[in-house]
Amino acid sequence: MTSKLPCTLMRSGSRRHRISVIDGPNMSNLGARSKKVYGSINSLDDLKAFVTSTGKDLGVEVETFSSNHMGDILEYIHASADRIDGYIINPAGLTTMGEAVRHALEDTTRAVVEVHFANISGAPGTPRGLMSGKLISTFTHTATGMSMGLRQYSYIGALVGLVMALDDLSFLGDGLPELA
Repeated sequence: MTSKLPCTLMRSGSRRHRISVIDGPNMSNLGARSKKVYGSINSLDDLKAFVTSTGKDLGVEVETFSSNHMGDILEYIHASADRIDGYIINPAGLTTMGEAVRHALEDTTRAVVEVHFANISGAPGTPRGLMSGKLISTFTHTATGMSMGLRQYSYIGALVGLVMALDDLSFLGDGLPELA
């Protein structure tokens, strides 16, 4: 998958933001999951390439990280906070119980966009809803924003929205903290 959008035309700024995309437990099984919910994307590597390519089109650097282990995700967030301008996270298997990860993201003071392939608020059997029904996410109440139900395009919506918000210094307050 490649992006064909003239994304840089949408930006109001020119700073080369550093965006981290984090995928949690079970996303490594992408491609073998329900096609109704997750679509035809073949692998987590394909998703990473799609988002990274779109980031290049937007003029930003995208760093990807994925793990099936909460401790690894926590260590990554702690180690990356000084170099990242904003986070996009698909907590996946941590959606309802990932309080430690949510707290680590909150401690970074960076903008965070929660993303899901599925519509986690949808009733069972609805388009892109989960078969198990609605989920209450631990992340939503402190996230800057959310994008869900659009399969891999949820990531692109999150990326474009986050970059435009970071370009607009009034959106997040008195400007961005300077990174080393």
